[in-house]
Amino acid sequence: MGAQWKAKGKELAANARGKLFGRLAKDIMLAAKSGADPAGNSKLRLFVEQARKVSMPKDTLERAIKKGSGVGADAVNFERVMYEGFAPHQIAVMVECLTDNVNRTASEMRVLFRKGQLGTSGSVAWDFNYLGMIEAEPILKNADPEIAAIEAGAQDFEAVEVDEDSDTKPGTMLFLTDPTDLDLVSKALPEHGYHVVSAKLGYKPKNPVDPVSLSAPQLEEVESFLAAIDGNDDVQNVYVSLAG
Repeated sequence: MGAQWKAKGKELAANARGKLFGRLAKDIMLAAKSGADPAGNSKLRLFVEQARKVSMPKDTLERAIKKGSGVGADAVNFERVMYEGFAPHQIAVMVECLTDNVNRTASEMRVLFRKGQLGTSGSVAWDFNYLGMIEAEPILKNADPEIAAIEAGAQDFEAVEVDEDSDTKPGTMLFLTDPTDLDLVSKALPEHGYHVVSAKLGYKPKNPVDPVSLSAPQLEEVESFLAAIDGNDDVQNVYVSLAG
């Protein structure tokens, strides 16, 4: 959990690819508002690379770029909205949404937060750091993440958890940057033995809660709440103050 909560369980893996495509398509549409050419749009270029890495169909990718850049009759306009509050047992949550209907999304979030507590803007954001987050996998056997972080200009790094349901390669690292340095560090990492898998801005808890402090039933309540939030079509990312 920690920086970004990810749904767990093999039963969720079957729908993961479709959900991933949908969320990537929204990121691509939003990025394409600043230009449809990836060569001149660094954010779009990163999302296009991610889409290709997960084998998103070419027509799906091209359609998302056209929609976001305003080309054609299907042009759409997504807005990024943040919701803050608490999961059961006072676990702080930041929910990032991309939506074409803010009123609809707000109504759905109010319903989903009934088992927790929906807060106002800033109610839990103070307990998170806003950072650049770059997931990168080693392309050299002797790649040293500490040296790579220092040389590329990252603030810190940590190992990414690898499990049997994940395509994540062993040795993959999460490099943390100042928000303004995200693009610069992303471009520098390949020179130091790391291929950038994804790069985005996100939230990392300042004082993560140890899951051991919760009983098994309490942790199950939190997981159920987060799964329901994550299942909403407008939700892009869920950031939680749980460690691990």
